Amino acid sequence: MRIAVVFGLAMLAASLANAAHADVKMSGTFVADAACPATQAIKNGKNPGNVSTDAGQSYQLLAGNKDAPTHYLILVPGADPERRWVKVSCGHVSGSSAATVPAAPGGQGKPAASGKPEYVFALSWQPAFCETKSSKTECKAQSAGDFDATHFTLHGLWPQPNGNFYCQATAADKANDNPAHWKDLPPVTLEADTRTELDQVMPGTASHLERHEWIKHGTCYGKSQQDYFSDALNLMRAVNGSPVRDLFAKNIGGKLTADQIRGAFDGAFGAGAGDRVRVSCVIDPSSGRRLIGELTLGLAGPIGPNSSLKDLLLASVPTNKAGCPTGTVDAIGFQ
Repeated sequence: MRIAVVFGLAMLAASLANAAHADVKMSGTFVADAACPATQAIKNGKNPGNVSTDAGQSYQLLAGNKDAPTHYLILVPGADPERRWVKVSCGHVSGSSAATVPAAPGGQGKPAASGKPEYVFALSWQPAFCETKSSKTECKAQSAGDFDATHFTLHGLWPQPNGNFYCQATAADKANDNPAHWKDLPPVTLEADTRTELDQVMPGTASHLERHEWIKHGTCYGKSQQDYFSDALNLMRAVNGSPVRDLFAKNIGGKLTADQIRGAFDGAFGAGAGDRVRVSCVIDPSSGRRLIGELTLGLAGPIGPNSSLKDLLLASVPTNKAGCPTGTVDAIGFQ
């Protein structure tokens, strides 16, 4: 009897220990800043195939090993197994959220040390995105004459700091905030002209991306749905009407470096603007090509209908990491 009780207590202790060290589910993208071992296990460092991250490469982020993680669990296409652990010092995350992060109070961003609200403004290069998400409705409908064949598309405008998510959102909406259930999130109500422009500039509306962006990020913006998306579209016009977009359009099928991209931002929006830009790449699963998938811009200051993208960029804190060093500007359609 005593042995049984001791054994039972040992099992209970093991169970509690496992629960205490449960992985923290995360979403977003991990961008490797260096070539680092991508291991199957953290403790013993087992690494079948001697897999390493590729500097500048983006990987799907799955989890952290705890609330304040020392390691991230990422998906490495082609590895066996594909789920691998990397040290957090190996890179940075983009658009990340932890399932355990509490909702923050509302307000237009959160004041930084300067007293100005800060944001991350995320622009996608849709052809590259679709190479990795071919089953998406918007990707099946790609056409050479479409806006997204030659222009940046809107991913999102994210009030900072990271973790400022789901302000006053219901538990049901949080539970539905995954791509399979975005259709079950509340519809976004916009003026007709804004809706028409958004459907063009954010092709992901075909998969209800705008509902996800509003419930996760827009609810923390401190304005209405109409104002949130109007402000984002105004900023998109500034980028797509600039030499940065021209640089990409002229190099479709070719390669660009992070330095070239940052230089184009300097030329378009003032010296130093490029220091607020980070480049993320994705790997085409069918060809292994490294594609430029996204640009994330740091912005600071109140955003409104007449805001200057130049002023917002230059008011933000520079990033010392340019991200992906070089990548291909993908052409529309599956290559």
